[in-house]
Amino acid sequence: MTDRMTTTRFRTATSTAATLTTGLLAGSFYVFACGVMPGLGRSSDEVYVEVMRNINEVIQNPVFLLSFLGAPVLTGVAAWQLRGAPGRRWVWAALAANVLAFLVTVVINIPLNDALMEAGDPAVLREEFEGAWVGWNVARGVLSTVGLGCLAWGLVRQPAGDRTA
Repeated sequence: MTDRMTTTRFRTATSTAATLTTGLLAGSFYVFACGVMPGLGRSSDEVYVEVMRNINEVIQNPVFLLSFLGAPVLTGVAAWQLRGAPGRRWVWAALAANVLAFLVTVVINIPLNDALMEAGDPAVLREEFEGAWVGWNVARGVLSTVGLGCLAWGLVRQPAGDRTA
């Protein structure tokens, strides 16, 4: 196997992994936006706060962390690897979208989650949490979906020899 073949396979694997982790993350945000939060919105304040607290605890696991960190990190590696290749601008655009989605999560959604974990009146906690969290979840979902589309298009733009694994 030549060095070029090894490099090509590694680039393809990295780009594919970036695309898959971004897709998993975009899908997670999508499911929350379209199903979980509207369904939970029908619940009483007590149930709403209890379920969101439970979700916030169980979501902190290695499997979710792999996609949450993998999407921006692997996209960054792919962008670097493809810096001179066709479609590179799409991968760099995906990196920007994925980093923005990550920042929205870290700067806005996680602090809202942390505030919800504090003791207090469920009606007040929900009032301070729900609208902001749902809106910013949609924003990070859109950003992740844009990242997924850009990565997919960046992969399609690679020469055929660079897509074979």
